Amino acid sequence: MPSPFLYPKQEPRNQTTELNRTLRNFKMVSSFFIAVVAILWVTFATTVTSQSSSPELEALLKTGWWNNTNLNMSSSCNWLGIACDEGGSVTKIDLRDNELKGSIPPEIEISNLENLVTLDLSFNILIGPIPHGFKSPEAFIGNKDLFGDITGFPPCPRPTKEKKIFLWKILLPINIFLAVLFFGYLFVRMRYIFPAFKFSLMSQKIQCEGEGRATKNGDLFSIWTFDGKIAYEDIINATEDFNIKYCIGMGSCGSLYKAQLPSGKVVALKKLHSIEAHVPGITKSFQNEIKILTNIRHRNIVRLHGYCVHKRCNFLIYEYMERRNLYGVLSSDVEAKELTWRIRVNIIRGIAHALSYMHHDSNPSIIHRDITSSNILLNSELEAFVADFGMARFIDPTSSNPTKLAGTHGYMAPELAYTTVVTEKCDVYSFGVIALETIMGKHPGEFILSLSSSSSSSTKHMMLKDILDPRLSHPLYRPVGPSVVLVVILALTCLRSDPKSRPTMRHVSQELLVPRPALPESFHDISIQQLMNQEIYVVDQN
Repeated sequence: MPSPFLYPKQEPRNQTTELNRTLRNFKMVSSFFIAVVAILWVTFATTVTSQSSSPELEALLKTGWWNNTNLNMSSSCNWLGIACDEGGSVTKIDLRDNELKGSIPPEIEISNLENLVTLDLSFNILIGPIPHGFKSPEAFIGNKDLFGDITGFPPCPRPTKEKKIFLWKILLPINIFLAVLFFGYLFVRMRYIFPAFKFSLMSQKIQCEGEGRATKNGDLFSIWTFDGKIAYEDIINATEDFNIKYCIGMGSCGSLYKAQLPSGKVVALKKLHSIEAHVPGITKSFQNEIKILTNIRHRNIVRLHGYCVHKRCNFLIYEYMERRNLYGVLSSDVEAKELTWRIRVNIIRGIAHALSYMHHDSNPSIIHRDITSSNILLNSELEAFVADFGMARFIDPTSSNPTKLAGTHGYMAPELAYTTVVTEKCDVYSFGVIALETIMGKHPGEFILSLSSSSSSSTKHMMLKDILDPRLSHPLYRPVGPSVVLVVILALTCLRSDPKSRPTMRHVSQELLVPRPALPESFHDISIQQLMNQEIYVVDQN
């Protein structure tokens, strides 16, 4: 018979003792949690208080808009763009057209500059919210990415005060982390004492997952598959089974529709015709556009929200562009007048940035092969977006990239007449055509033909003012005048017959970002020959 002392005696488990120990630990963890949160909130309140008590001079320095190494630190009245009253308080800030970038600093507020009467930050490159207290839209025009409660600007999507940003970025993650630690500890202790508690939580998890599957609402913007089942149902309801009243355009291979989803978002749909959906070449182009647009992101490239490949129909879902395409706007005398010289330069700059991204920043590089004014879309702010990537190709650096002839007559590079090798310089040539078309208000076919003839006397004596869109007055003043001249010079370099002598799109993009000095001579006296010889500005130095 085994001895009763071979094994230690097992005392019955006292759940009451364990529960008391858990409750004591709960109180300790709770006290620690509350103390940490209190310390964090006191630190936050102290930081906010110190920020809100900054004097006027300190507020201006914090903006970073002035180089404080060469400034009179006792007074800001002699700083660039600043005017003061007799008491030395700032009454005017004029930083118009100074290439300011980023968001407007929170220090530029009425609460920090109580005597400020006039503020002019127009025609810069500012983004983000407009500070509270300013109501004049003229102070902020020319900054296309600003928003706020001012006429002519989109409303603020959400409060963006520095306090809330600080809270969201710093305090909230810390509080969540501490809460997870606390409830994790409590969960482990409870599961140890009450085994049935584990089963209860697992059952609840399974139930929630089942409810999630049952209540899927088919949000189109989360669908990125070829199945298209949910996306198809959403689009059918939004377009009433592709009713003709939602059609906003027709093409050779499909139709363009406008649809408003239940969420309120408006999208554009490019739907293939049922017959073309079975043509291998068209289907390949359709799938190629999906492949390209799901791998790139750029502010000047149209955004693909989703797509559907279905046995009944195939369609792509794009960001909706209110102003159609560049060709349509230039073809309308009324709409073309809305395209001021500043807007036209910005359109050309946006196209250049998109192509530079595709050629030099995308991996692998992408050649569009069909850059035309019909494939440049404009939103409500008349910003440019490159679209229609059905003919685009990824570039293999280890291959010569031979391909079939593709593109639109009048925009194709001349070397494609005798070679099947496509390079990024083909897009560069097309960009040159687009740039001139935007400046001239029409396709520059005859003008380009005259450039190719070295014996053409008309080109030698042609003046810049004679090729500009006659629907607008001449851009005589800075900064628009020099920018238009620069665009024409860049376009002429892009149209060179030798592909190797054309600049890269990265170089063009960078040139368009550099402010140009005043013209060395009268705008009306500038000839095309001078621009071809770069006697005004030199732009193609490598």
